[in-house]
Amino acid sequence: MNARVDHLLHEVLGLSPEERSAVAAALIDSLEESSTDLVSAAWREELLHRREAWRSGTAKAAPWAEARARLSAL
Repeated sequence: MNARVDHLLHEVLGLSPEERSAVAAALIDSLEESSTDLVSAAWREELLHRREAWRSGTAKAAPWAEARARLSAL
């Protein structure tokens, strides 16, 4: 990543989980509109499913530091 992306990521991670979900969905939408089709429809559906699970309370969000630590432990 570059400094601009790092800055944007820092700003987005400061948003509420619902706001971050909206940003993620908007980014996916913007990629799907491109001719390169970098993101598959299946992945978009998965993200939408996860967002709905979070909104309905069947899934819980974890702080980024905790999620990163869990990923690093793999």
